Amino acid sequence: MTTSCRAAVMAAPREPIQLLEVPLPTLEPGAALLETLFSEVCGTDVHLHHGRLAGVPYPLIPGHVSVGRIIDMHGPIRDVAGEEFRLGDVVTFLDVHETCNACYQCLVAKQTTRCPHRKVYGISYSATDGPLGGWCERLWMKPGVKMIRLPEGLAPETFIGGGCGLTTAVHAVERAEIELGQSVAVLGVGPVGQSCVALAALSGAGEIIAIGGPADRVAFAGRMGATQGLDLTIPHGERVAAVKAATGGHGVDVVIEAAGQPEAVPQALDLVRDGGRVVVVGQYSDLGPISIHPHRQINRKHLEIRGCWGSDYSHFHRAVALAARFGDRIPWRELVSARYDLSRAGQALADVEAQRVLKALITPVS
Repeated sequence: MTTSCRAAVMAAPREPIQLLEVPLPTLEPGAALLETLFSEVCGTDVHLHHGRLAGVPYPLIPGHVSVGRIIDMHGPIRDVAGEEFRLGDVVTFLDVHETCNACYQCLVAKQTTRCPHRKVYGISYSATDGPLGGWCERLWMKPGVKMIRLPEGLAPETFIGGGCGLTTAVHAVERAEIELGQSVAVLGVGPVGQSCVALAALSGAGEIIAIGGPADRVAFAGRMGATQGLDLTIPHGERVAAVKAATGGHGVDVVIEAAGQPEAVPQALDLVRDGGRVVVVGQYSDLGPISIHPHRQINRKHLEIRGCWGSDYSHFHRAVALAARFGDRIPWRELVSARYDLSRAGQALADVEAQRVLKALITPVS
């Protein structure tokens, strides 16, 4: 009987990715073991490799959003509808685990994504804890991990093409509260921005302006639902003028910042109309401060600014449902530019960082 599996391990910030053997766990009641089919290389993994997230227990196995097939379980294990999982089911899962549902953030503030006890697969579990990241041949579903069965007709490649970006975009668009016919600008055309564009279109937005780079990503945003694209080679002042020209001189009703660079935040404030709304979802790691003009950019414009941190089960659940219903219309699957086996995980990480690919997938089992 196999007692270990291969994993791509990030030993420490800026250290080369290593291919190591990781012991398999003994499954306790309520636990399952997945054969990992796909795990994405996210911008978060680049931040992890640069050491930009606090409290990360290196060495770790990256990969926080993944799809796998159940090959072992100590059941019964049921989904939110009470239906039992079975061997062979293809599932994804909420990467956030151990949210306590007992602290101030969970029960009073009702901000479960800020629970201090929460842990995240591929980010806050060490490789010494077991196969708890997707860059691994096997994935240990600890008791209480919330798995979601992929519906019949939803190809795993379609869901993972949206992946973390789709789930994050569900939360961001929820925070944006887009109304029918409103104009929207999305800053950033990586995986999160691409899905924000698609979901804004599904929400009934009218003008949808995608802003970012490189140029091929801006062009792809048109396929996701953008009505106009603006490349970063265009100076910011000219981009503001173009947005106002498309919106009767006012600016857009809603801006979703999904770029991740600090300078995108004051740019978002310049693009939104008076009384509009800005959602900041891209600032996941600390890349430093940026200057804003509170009177001119916020108070006089009477703006509403909302942060957006993490995802909860509802966002994952809806992301799967959206991929199943609209995957034939929205090219999430085509966001995947390249696939890499475990031995090339380091190259995948480098390609994502250099923006040579829009999305990279790790395929642990060939």
